[in-house]
Amino acid sequence: MRVGWLGLGAMGAPMAACLAGAGHEVIGYDVAPERVGALAAAGGRAAESIAAAVQTADVVAIMVATPGQLEQALFADGGAIGTEGRAGGLPAGTTVMIMATVGPEAVVSAAARLGERGVAVVDAPVSGGVTRAADGDLLIMVSGTGRAIARVRPLLDVLARRAPVVGPSPGDGQRMKLVNQLLCGVHIAAAAEALAFAESLGLEAEQCWQVLRDGAAASFMFDDRGARMVAGEFGEVRSAMDIFVKDMGLVGAAAEEAGALIPLAAAARELYGRGHDLGLGRLDDSALIEVLREGPGGTRP
Repeated sequence: MRVGWLGLGAMGAPMAACLAGAGHEVIGYDVAPERVGALAAAGGRAAESIAAAVQTADVVAIMVATPGQLEQALFADGGAIGTEGRAGGLPAGTTVMIMATVGPEAVVSAAARLGERGVAVVDAPVSGGVTRAADGDLLIMVSGTGRAIARVRPLLDVLARRAPVVGPSPGDGQRMKLVNQLLCGVHIAAAAEALAFAESLGLEAEQCWQVLRDGAAASFMFDDRGARMVAGEFGEVRSAMDIFVKDMGLVGAAAEEAGALIPLAAAARELYGRGHDLGLGRLDDSALIEVLREGPGGTRP
């Protein structure tokens, strides 16, 4: 298939390269030119603009970071549709696959506006991290019409270990992803709190991690992020802390709208916000342990 790919960040780049390696024609664009060059080196093609990436595509995949970036990629001047539909090169009949975590409201709105122009949307947020993205081993939570999903299924089969259909409408995939992000965000926070607590008890965090990672208290996040926490490897960013600042904010907004109680998620959201305020937002999210090491007064105990 011919795929226009918008967004070549930490997750988007290996996903696009994975598709190119499987024989799909991937034409990629990113606001950072060096990322586009990396895709070309991996077998894809570089586009100098969004319009150039999407104008001949069968499917346009969008892997940006925020709702605002989704809006820019689609509807701003120079976007796929452009302001008032005047700019951009997205033809009717194209399928847009939104793979970013941007929340249900943004996807439902985009799907409605694109539908008016004959463009179908598949809501397909992903989970699994950078390594799994490169290996085509992601979990992708898919929603949309049966016809639209069938069209993108060859791409999902390359990118995902599992790509279950979780609902009939765009927005359903985002809702499922928010549940996923609540769990991930709380699990990372719990891992950070536990290892910082171990240190305050005079234990070695690495020994604690080694002992507990195979027991009843184990989780993927404790094993994966815990390894980075004890090693202090925060500069090699596999998932930036600011991603969870954004995602836990989306969780909070959805919970407020639904009238749901999320006390653990609210506590975790506060910790990620504190990490951002401490200047850790661009570091790996495992740097959250540094927030717990700071102590209530903002200085290390």
